[in-house]
Amino acid sequence: MNLIIMGPPGSGKGTQGKLIAEKYHIPQISTGDILREAVSNGLALGLKARAYMARGELVPDEVVIGIIEDRLMQRNYEKGFLLDGFPRTVAQAEALQRMLGSRGLTVDHVINIEIEAKELISRLRGRRTCSRCGVMYHLLFNPPKKDGICDTCGGSLYQRDDDKEETIKSRLDIYSQQTRPVIQYYASQGLLRSIDGVGNIGDIFHRILEKTEYRETYAKRGSYPG
Repeated sequence: MNLIIMGPPGSGKGTQGKLIAEKYHIPQISTGDILREAVSNGLALGLKARAYMARGELVPDEVVIGIIEDRLMQRNYEKGFLLDGFPRTVAQAEALQRMLGSRGLTVDHVINIEIEAKELISRLRGRRTCSRCGVMYHLLFNPPKKDGICDTCGGSLYQRDDDKEETIKSRLDIYSQQTRPVIQYYASQGLLRSIDGVGNIGDIFHRILEKTEYRETYAKRGSYPG
């Protein structure tokens, strides 16, 4: 299947994306990881994107579209793929449709994880990242054994700029303003699968499978019940 996973910052879409990718044996294409890697490696793309990311703003469409197009065109995705963090604007969604159409591909499902802003702020404000190996912790849900120290490599933990409260609120505002239209775009095409994002990881993953596998079963029969 060719899938897209969406959700506001802190919704857990990255975690669910990994589970989905493992379940269906498809690659997870995360624009956030690609951009952060470019920043850490000092690449031209990273330098261009760093200022936007630090402020919690969306990286310009032309930069992100170029990254995804390069990835999709250079690799073989016969078994499918999962896009995580793309598209975030209607312009990106339309560009993706053109990219896939040129290769005879389509999107099968757009998974949208829904969760209230108050819960998201609480989740993100407590996140800490290892400065050495990149492992992520949460002060409430997944704290390190020793305060401020990574369990895996002993590196120091820090709060990313985009996990600070002021930046979080900015990110959520931007998401609401610019990404909500993408949800409407896919809803109008009958591709949107809305998922309740409250609960433990396993419960949320089960909800996702119910929506995608149920529809795949009936798609093979040529119709949906009801």
